[in-house]
Amino acid sequence: MTSAKAQRTFPIIVEKDEDGFFVAINPALPGCYSQGKTIDEALVNVQEATEMFLEASPEEAKTVSPLNVSVHLIAA
Repeated sequence: MTSAKAQRTFPIIVEKDEDGFFVAINPALPGCYSQGKTIDEALVNVQEATEMFLEASPEEAKTVSPLNVSVHLIAA
């Protein structure tokens, strides 16, 4: 019998670095980030990093509390 994994949603921050790569950060998990040449590639990579973190550290993953995130865009 296969057990269903509880799916969790994480906010991801994406920034473009000085070399033109996109860096995707999962701020809910310490040290969980990745990069890619495109935003889509960075998001796929950080999803994989998140899944690996959750598999490698199941006890630590249980203690991660959801982040309350508020996103605001401003023009200056």
